[in-house]
Amino acid sequence: MQFARVVWEYREVSRPVDIDERVVAELVEEQFPRWAGMPVRAVARQGWDNRTFRLGDDLSVRLPSAESYAAGVQKESRALDFFDGRLPVSVPSVVALGAPGPRCPFPWSIRRWLAGDTVDESAGLDRVRLGIDLGSLLRALMSLPIDAGTAAGRHSFYRGSHPSAYSEEVQAALDHLHGKVDTDRCRSVWLAATTSAWDSAPVWFHGDVAVGNLLVSDGRLSAMIDFGTCGVGDPACDLVMAWTYFEGEARDAFRDAVGLDVATWRRARGWALWKALVTLADGSGSGDDDSWRVLDEVLASPL
Repeated sequence: MQFARVVWEYREVSRPVDIDERVVAELVEEQFPRWAGMPVRAVARQGWDNRTFRLGDDLSVRLPSAESYAAGVQKESRALDFFDGRLPVSVPSVVALGAPGPRCPFPWSIRRWLAGDTVDESAGLDRVRLGIDLGSLLRALMSLPIDAGTAAGRHSFYRGSHPSAYSEEVQAALDHLHGKVDTDRCRSVWLAATTSAWDSAPVWFHGDVAVGNLLVSDGRLSAMIDFGTCGVGDPACDLVMAWTYFEGEARDAFRDAVGLDVATWRRARGWALWKALVTLADGSGSGDDDSWRVLDEVLASPL
């Protein structure tokens, strides 16, 4: 029996909408004529849940790719308004919210474009310095009042919730990968991840802290983008770069800068394990080499 394709956070996504430069230009012209005629061009790297286009030199247009992501537009706009000026890095401020149209049946937004390169496109980064910067950023994020946040749940694809929300998917992936992975070790890591819980007051989490959502300028972390899965709850989900990107001294620097307890790091390792397993069990081949590497890092971790 073939493992269901990427069952994780996208299991209930509706059919994607076909969005191109012409659709975006028409939406802008109809709803925001002051920006009509400005050049529209798709960014080279597109996310899964949203499509992003440059609008002139200083703006960008962000549109949900499917109905499952549409509810995040208002939530993200509220969060970004709140975060602006309260974090040690920049966030993409929203300058306008668009209404659904014939070619795009979902709400959408226009934002200020942030300059910088994503971490994965920046060669020669000092990873120890980045680990400190990112850990300090997450610590600042967790310190903010949560009044403007939304409790973790379906809207965040259960980021910020307990990792056991994905226990069935982990078991299904292990069944599918039997004989290819160290099943006993994986189960041990997952058990350690799911036998503790965040017992403090809920805090802000980003929900998708990854190399493509962090911008650097002059070798330093300068911005965080894509808050579509943000909310308030358990911050463990935001720590997975400890295994997906950092290693050795840089991982230690990241961990020290965040300042969270061992149990939270065990849940974080569970999040990294889940993502690696379900990606490998998907079997599409996309990202498999990196997922094997992450799985090795997770299983070798002393936590």
